[in-house]
Parts: sequence; structure tokens; C-alpha cells
Amino acid sequence: MLEPPPAALLIEAFANTLNLEYGTDALDTPGHTTDWLLAQGLLSERRRLSSDVYERYLALRAGIREQLGAHVGASPVAALVDAADAILRTLPLHASIQAAPLVPSPELAPSLQPLAALAVAWTQLRLTGDSVRLKRCAEHECELVFWDLSKNHSRRWCSMRVCGNRVKTRSYAARRAAGSAD
Repeated sequence: MLEPPPAALLIEAFANTLNLEYGTDALDTPGHTTDWLLAQGLLSERRRLSSDVYERYLALRAGIREQLGAHVGASPVAALVDAADAILRTLPLHASIQAAPLVPSPELAPSLQPLAALAVAWTQLRLTGDSVRLKRCAEHECELVFWDLSKNHSRRWCSMRVCGNRVKTRSYAARRAAGSAD
């Protein structure tokens, strides 16, 4: 069984800070965003996030979630993906032969270092091709991000037992209703 790489775990955790089913958002305020970044080890000490920096975190998350939805057949909202790409283009990253191959620039403001670390993780997933295994659940009431362990990368739901069953039950009910309308 293929275990998700650390970059996938980080991006999955970041994307899942928004939980539609329970109506929760771990990044609902700049303070909560700081708490999440500290818990993930992306910040070493508490930092105040300006509203501009906070908005960048939210925009990056929205763009990543949109892109991951495309892996299960959803059409990404281009404006959200473009906004995330624009943020990534502003982050200076350094390549290295001796150390980690790609790291945030040390000159980057401390409040933006975690954003650059997320950019590095996303880039690693794209370069290795592992991003196709990270998907957003196709169940519109859920949309949690999950690591697809199927051989042919065809899994659509985070849980077949819960989300897959919801979709199939609704489909069955719609077919029965259409059949009884005739």
C-alpha cells in the first residue's frame, strides 16, 4: 500500500481545514490560522498575520481545493486557481544541490514562510506526479481531501461507505422517481 508522502499529508491537512459537512473552518480568523500553522510546525513562534497575508492563505487553500476537485471530474473555478497561482508567483523559493532541493527564501517575512512551505509541498506533489492521488471528495456535501490508494487512481469519494453511499442512494431515488412519473 502506497503511503502518502509528507508533502501530501501537509496539503491534505491544509485543504481539510475547511470542512463543509460540519460547517467548520480552522482558518476562520488570522489567529486560528496562526494556531493551525503552529500546530503543523510551519511557524516556530506565534506571529500576527496581517489581513493581506491572511487572505493569501485563504486564497491558496481555495485554489488548491479547486485543483484537487478536478481530479474527480469537477470543473475548477478558474478565478480561484488563477488567484492561487498569482500568490505562488510572489513567493521567492531557493533551489539547492546540497540541502533540500527547494526551500522558502530566508529573506521572506516570517508570516509568509509557511505559505512558501505550502508552495514547496504543492510543487513537490506536482513534480512527482503524486498530486493525482490527492483528491477532493466528489460528494458535494463533503468535499474532504483524501489520498487515493486505488491502483488506477479512480476513487471518487473519501469514504465509499458514507459519501459513495449517499451519491448512489440519491441516484437510485432519482431513477425511481423518474420511473414512477411515467
